[in-house]
Amino acid sequence: MKRNNIWNGRKMMAALMALAAVMMTVIAVIGQRLSGEAMVTDFSRKNLAPSLRYLFGTDWMGRDMFVRTLAGLSISIRTGFLTACISAVIACIMGTAAACLGKAADGVVGLFIDLVMGIPHILLLILISYAVGKGEMGVLVGISLTHWTSLARLLRGEVLQLKESQYIKVARKLGMGKLNIAFKHMLPQLLPQLLVGTVLLFPHAILHEASITFLGFGLSPEQPAIGIILSESMKYLTMGRWWLALFPGLLLVLAVMLFHFMGDAVMRLIDPAQAHM
Repeated sequence: MKRNNIWNGRKMMAALMALAAVMMTVIAVIGQRLSGEAMVTDFSRKNLAPSLRYLFGTDWMGRDMFVRTLAGLSISIRTGFLTACISAVIACIMGTAAACLGKAADGVVGLFIDLVMGIPHILLLILISYAVGKGEMGVLVGISLTHWTSLARLLRGEVLQLKESQYIKVARKLGMGKLNIAFKHMLPQLLPQLLVGTVLLFPHAILHEASITFLGFGLSPEQPAIGIILSESMKYLTMGRWWLALFPGLLLVLAVMLFHFMGDAVMRLIDPAQAHM
């Protein structure tokens, strides 16, 4: 009976995680297709409150806020996916190198980690964005280079534990090189932690993309990014146009919560003992 409960819990968690992933994928695809329509202006319908025709209302230029919000969330999801994957690859390389290539490499990687973590994220993002030339590339590079540190520390600790494993010691005595051991014997053991860490990087990447565009250091103003939408809406809240900020903000929070849930679900699926909790 206990095994059946655990199995049912795992199946339920997998189904919910798949549903959340499908929702995010659908939003990303639909939003990308609506990116052109999101910039269409029509002054004959400006400043309309939410209604059945315009679910999220319209803004001061007559743009449909529902379409604009979906397009902005699509940008955030795609940016979060790409930067989370790049950050995870950097973390894997850095964490494995620190643990496998001796004290000198460990010291250099530790120095990079302390340097990145010692500077506030937003400030570092702005500096990197300016250095790269701002725009979309600046946001991508900035987020990718500032979100790998915590995962790299976690993977370094895992690799140090694996190095003391009996089969790793045997492989070393049989003459296998460090890189060979790392790729053939250690990397498969790190995949669960790497997968969970990558999923959990998504919400951080999305929030920082929204933050830097909100401050005006990211994408160009004409693009319908969530941060730009929220930044522009601040001027009109005092005029009673609450819908300009409410719905984009709620969808951003929903996306972040869904990614947190997906990360927790992956962790529970990897650890069967937690599946029924």
